[in-house]
Amino acid sequence: MKSPGSEVLTIVRTLKASPARVYRALTRPEQILEWWGPDAGPAIRAETDLRPGGRYSIVFRTLDGAEHNPTGTYLEIVPEQKLVFTWEWRDHPEWESQVTFLLRAVETGTELTVIHERLPNAEAIRSHESGWTGFARELQHYLGDRT
Repeated sequence: MKSPGSEVLTIVRTLKASPARVYRALTRPEQILEWWGPDAGPAIRAETDLRPGGRYSIVFRTLDGAEHNPTGTYLEIVPEQKLVFTWEWRDHPEWESQVTFLLRAVETGTELTVIHERLPNAEAIRSHESGWTGFARELQHYLGDRT
């Protein structure tokens, strides 16, 4: 039996862009503002202090009008290869979890693996699976991959 907070979600997508390009889209506030979110709703604010122990905050609005603000702390940074950070919701501080982005060069671009660990329950897994799937789609679109 799994203990609370032991749920893990993994999503893998191949993006038609170099690891350097994907990394910039994931870490530079001016680029995050162009695409971040699970649907075509706007990103409103993005702040990144890209260093271990640095904080990030992203505010985005989904098409249904709901506003979301994940925040967290960068734990590990390997440029163009790996980002590990906490994932926090101000209205649910007990739900702090951890996200890892792995970037691996492949023949057609970059394989992006999103690993979201320590989710509190099956409902959070379902919600975040939908969110990260949309996130990957929006990132693909931003990078010019219309497939």
